[in-house]
Amino acid sequence: MTTAKAPAYLCIARHGETDWNIAGILQGWIDVEINDRGRRQAYELVAVFSGAGFSQVYSSTLVRALETAKIIARSLRLPPPHCHDGLKERNFGEIQGIPKAELAELNPVLLQQIMKRNPAISFEQGESMDEFADRVLAAIVDIGERHRGQRVLVITHGWVMDVITRHIAGLPRSTILNMKRKNGESVWLEVDGESIRTL
Repeated sequence: MTTAKAPAYLCIARHGETDWNIAGILQGWIDVEINDRGRRQAYELVAVFSGAGFSQVYSSTLVRALETAKIIARSLRLPPPHCHDGLKERNFGEIQGIPKAELAELNPVLLQQIMKRNPAISFEQGESMDEFADRVLAAIVDIGERHRGQRVLVITHGWVMDVITRHIAGLPRSTILNMKRKNGESVWLEVDGESIRTL
């Protein structure tokens, strides 16, 4: 039963694996399909979430997230996923699609910071840390407001999940995390208005 005052429960999951994940290439806003292992990971999530009681699936507009979301929604007999621009990966600007080996020659200091997943990196023609984090958190609040009293699955990206991880831990946006969410890994949130908490 849904009520106007009830919080929403969002399960945030990272998309299935792509060949660029294996190669260590920053995908950003470039569309890259999930690979065979990524599809298997999506079906593994179907098994995990079969009794979760989701009413809806949301996805980033990028194909690797959307394909993952479509597999899960179809398998769980849910409506087709809603796409939300706010769930997109960070825009890494000029270095999107450049292999690490090439970046090591072009800008070794930047590569070192990327390998550390330092959110404070400045990406030429990309998004700043605050622009990115503001966008992600606004999307989570928006979805939560639309689905009070419901459980919703959200398929998104690695750096997006970093933003959420810092937020629910009360860490500064510039904190370097000593972890990285794997493809198919998920975290549950309780979203109540502007409040986003871990379950």
